[in-house]
Amino acid sequence: MTSTYAVLSEGLEKRFGAVHALRGLDLAVARGTVCGVLGPNGAGKTTAVRLLTTLLRPDAGSARIAGHDLVREAAEVRARIGVTGQYASVDGDLTGRENLRLFARLHRVRGPGAVADELLERFGLTDAAGRAASTYSGGMRRRLDLAASLVRRPEVLFLDEPTTGLDPASRSRIWEAVRELAAEGTTVLLTTQYLEEADRLADDIVLIERGRVAHTGSPDELKSVVGAYAEAVVAGPEAMAEAAAVLDRLTGGEPALDHDRRAVGAVTRDTTLTLPRLVRELDAAGVPLLDASIRPPTLDDVFLRLTGGPVETEERAA
Repeated sequence: MTSTYAVLSEGLEKRFGAVHALRGLDLAVARGTVCGVLGPNGAGKTTAVRLLTTLLRPDAGSARIAGHDLVREAAEVRARIGVTGQYASVDGDLTGRENLRLFARLHRVRGPGAVADELLERFGLTDAAGRAASTYSGGMRRRLDLAASLVRRPEVLFLDEPTTGLDPASRSRIWEAVRELAAEGTTVLLTTQYLEEADRLADDIVLIERGRVAHTGSPDELKSVVGAYAEAVVAGPEAMAEAAAVLDRLTGGEPALDHDRRAVGAVTRDTTLTLPRLVRELDAAGVPLLDASIRPPTLDDVFLRLTGGPVETEERAA
């Protein structure tokens, strides 16, 4: 059972004084997959990452990382993981190549120069290899930081907000690197404030609330819980009531009225409801229709529905 999972925790708890940051965290992350960890402000995401990377000791519960006990075999765990946090850990006074060679020597990796050059090429930093890291852009420093966490090919890579503040091009390069790592067999545990990022990268999503896992599943599984959003935009305010009645009958959801846009919308879990059918039903009811749409749910919809608030990244407890 344990060999199936790169990260397996049961009942992890952590307190900071009166604050109960984790209240029995259960995780099961399959080897070679990307697991996205989401949660509202203060949910316990950063605390969980710090525990699972041996930076904090749990007050209760147990975990195994890459097959090793988190507490009793902490050194073995550290030898098998890589960590990239929200802030770059590279030395700004050293060049990109010097930073990677230093990390390789610290980890006693054979051929540190060759390893550094391979990673510089992989992350598109070869042309800047001889420049001081302090001259790099934010996106380049984050790529260098991620490269540094890979000098010894970790079995499990923890990425805590790896693309915060990056421009779209830099974010895309990080995404590409994460996909390649997962394809090569590395397990990735990713916390992120960008729900699109989790949607594109994660095989599974874990939603944490109040220090516990509240919901798990693939992005598509979680979206199916929420349902699509059907909407009609009508010609006049007097038609909104008729449109609401049609949407109520077709979707079974409570219609929401946007008077400024003269739009009526409702969530539907009826996978057979199509746009042509929606238009036909509205037309048959005599609704003067300007526009209609059925929008598939996004992870933003999932997050808002299941947690009751927008995604935030700061941890109050850690």
